Formats: sequence, C-alpha cells, structure tokens
Amino acid sequence: MVAVQTPLAYIAQRWTPSPRTLRRAALSAVLMTVVIIVTGGAVRLSSSGLGCDTWPKCTDDSLFTTPEQGIHGAIEFGNRMLTYVLSAAVGWAIIAARSSKPWRRGLTRLAWSQFWIVMGNAVIGGVTVLAGLNPWTVAGHFLLANVLLTVTTLTWLRVGEGDGTPRPRVPRPVRKLSWALVGSSAVLIAVGTTVTGSGKHAGDSSDVPRMPFDWVDAAHVHAAFAWLVCALAVAMWLVLRVADAPADTRARARDLLVVLLAQGAIGYVQFFTDVPEVLVGAHMFGSSLMWIAVLRLAVSLRERAGTTADIPAQSEPQSDQAMSGV
Repeated sequence: MVAVQTPLAYIAQRWTPSPRTLRRAALSAVLMTVVIIVTGGAVRLSSSGLGCDTWPKCTDDSLFTTPEQGIHGAIEFGNRMLTYVLSAAVGWAIIAARSSKPWRRGLTRLAWSQFWIVMGNAVIGGVTVLAGLNPWTVAGHFLLANVLLTVTTLTWLRVGEGDGTPRPRVPRPVRKLSWALVGSSAVLIAVGTTVTGSGKHAGDSSDVPRMPFDWVDAAHVHAAFAWLVCALAVAMWLVLRVADAPADTRARARDLLVVLLAQGAIGYVQFFTDVPEVLVGAHMFGSSLMWIAVLRLAVSLRERAGTTADIPAQSEPQSDQAMSGV
C-alpha cells in the first residue's frame, strides 16, 4: 500500500528554501505579529472595539462591515482582515521550516505552534467582542498576542542556530540574571494590562466595564516594575562587560537599554499629558520591541552547534500529520 503524502511533505520533497528565505519567512511572522498588536491597539484607541458588534460576522446579517457602521466598523473589520495576513506569514514560516534540508523537527514544531496560537487568539478576540469588551478578555487577548510574539521571535532566532545541545557562552550567575530579566519583563507587560483595563481608552464610546483598580495606582505599580526591568538591564550590561561576554551579546544588552530608555520616556510623557492616543500606541509598539530585545539577549547567552544528520523531507509524513493535528 502506497503511503499518502501530506501537502507539506509534497512541497518539501520538491522545494528547499535557501537560508535567507527561511530567515525571511520566520521574520515575516515576527513583523506581522507586531503589526497585529499595534493595530489591535489602534482599534481600542479609536473607540472601534465594537465597530463590528458581533463575531464571527461583522453584523447579525453581514460578514462584512456595512456603511451604517461608519469608520469604526471599517477599522475593526480591517483589523480582523489583518489576521489573514498574519496567518499567511505564519503559513509561510511553517512551509519554509518543513522544507528546510536537513529537516529540523524542533524548528517545524515552533512554526506550527504559531498557527495554533493564532487560531486560539482569534477565538478570544471573538469572545472579547461578544462580551462587550470585558477588560479581562481584552487583557487576555493582548497577552496571548505577546505569547505569539514570543514564539515567532524564538522561531526567528532558532533559524540562525544549529540543532545541537545548547552550550552556555557566559557563566551561570549571568544566565540567572538573564532569567530574572525575562521574568520581570513578562510581569511588566502583564501589569501594563491593568493600567489599560482600569484607565481611559476602553475601546468603545459606550459604557464599557473597567477593572476594579484605581488607574493612577495601577500606573505606579507598572512604573515600579519598569524601573526594576531597567535596573536588571543595566546590571546585565555591566556584568557582560566584566565577564568579557561575546561582542554580539553585549550589543544586544546595549540595544535593550536603548529601547528601555525610549519606552520609559514615552511612558512618563503619556502619563503626564493625559495619555493621548498617539503616545499610547507608540508605547504599545515599544512594548513589543522591548520584549523582542529581551528575548534576543536571553538567547544570545547560549549557542547551538549545527547537526550533520540528513533527514529526507519525504520520510516524515506522520510527523506532519501529528503536528498539524490531522
């Protein structure tokens, strides 16, 4: 009996992406994730969160936005359509990872996980609309988007690595400091959702519920974690210089400091200028850049040697089925 190939195995048998193409495919998913985060913020900041007042349709009778919904409907519907562009970028990353030679199982699994996160967040986005922009579901929607940003960034970084056993490039205390930086940065992003959920820009001009926190207090807690992240980043930069870490690692620590400086400046300006929409949007963009910089620094503390095992693409149809859920 002849085994039936999956579409991915069929493509992989006939096409091998160049290293540059593989990097571009992985990077496209990172860029589109940042775009969807920023445009999602634009939906909220323009009070268009309920521009399409139901899901998965835009209205009870129409899949698309209608003239009666005006600019708010167009903005919300446009953001929904960007999900398809994001899905295309993720699909390209999956196909490129699966078609690389030798086949890299770990890289392909990372690429496939992007697909499932996108699908899950689409559902949460729908629940957010049906729940009338409940701030807790809005926060969950944003945080899962950052989970996607984590996976797309790690996929992009893994493309430039081999598949050997990770080997540390810095002493163990430095790696522990890095994990503290990663953890505090993740908490900083999560705490930021309480500022959003309790403050202005609820996402719609109607009476949208807010989190039961004082907005100013939430902003102060957020600022405290921001200062903690800055302190850890400065400590990391200094320690890497003392430990004579590789030049690329020290450069990534420097890049993180630059991003944090800009992000902190935007944060304080928006707080003292009554949180204008443009600055809030810039702060969301900066949040994505900060998280990418933190991950790039953390990954640069290790190295992986390349592997020489040649795994033919056409010999793994069952793995494709398992990862795709078929």
